[in-house]
Amino acid sequence: MVSLADNEADTSRGIVVRDLTMRFADTLIQRDLSFHVAPSSVFIIMGVSGCGKSTLLRHMVDLNHAARGTIEFDGQTLSHSKPADHARLQRRIGVLFQNNALWSSMTIAENVALPMQIHTRLSRSAINDQVAFKLALVGLAGQQARMPSELSGGMQKRAGLARAMALDPDYLFLDEPSAGLDPMTSQRLDALILQLRDALGVTVVAVSHELPSIFAIADDSIYLDNMTRTAIAHGNPNQLVRYAQSSRVRAFLNRSPEPEAVNNGR
Repeated sequence: MVSLADNEADTSRGIVVRDLTMRFADTLIQRDLSFHVAPSSVFIIMGVSGCGKSTLLRHMVDLNHAARGTIEFDGQTLSHSKPADHARLQRRIGVLFQNNALWSSMTIAENVALPMQIHTRLSRSAINDQVAFKLALVGLAGQQARMPSELSGGMQKRAGLARAMALDPDYLFLDEPSAGLDPMTSQRLDALILQLRDALGVTVVAVSHELPSIFAIADDSIYLDNMTRTAIAHGNPNQLVRYAQSSRVRAFLNRSPEPEAVNNGR
């Protein structure tokens, strides 16, 4: 397992999570998490259901607050920062939630325009140009007037991604982006994520348990264990599938029964 200390010289840029512990009241979610997300990379948070993957993402974007530890973006923290610094850093972060979080009463164009209307002083024509560009970027050119209910599941994901990209973020957080999609649509979304990373240099952090997507897009990853309540593997999944020290990690990545379940006859 690769530790943060192993890559300390490379952590001046990107996202650094140090000694993070997450709790809800007296319930421990995960503890002692330390890892580095390199700039312009795709980093996957993986593990079985209920291990705390989405909770970690919410902590990283400052929707939940840690019981202990810090999260830094290029050396800056969201928590405990001054209001002006906090606002500037938040603008560098885009989030695609699992349910897309599109306003059902607004057109796709209105959904994508909303962050720009709230956080910028761009003119209406400039916002319209940016909306058209962002929709074209995700393969939805000419779809401005459609309502979310008129789109397929894959198109809704793309629309949500366009809105997450509205403010040209440096960091893009995706919560189960392939959930509920058929294999071909999921594959196209994976290709789009890689295109955004390569073309725009955006850093992507994604929660996923979809193995084809994990192997296709991940540069690096962390595995959150639901038994020990900490990370038990960190590295490229294509290497971890064979060489992870933990048999639970190898079982997850090989889609095979966990050793404990086999030994107990379950």
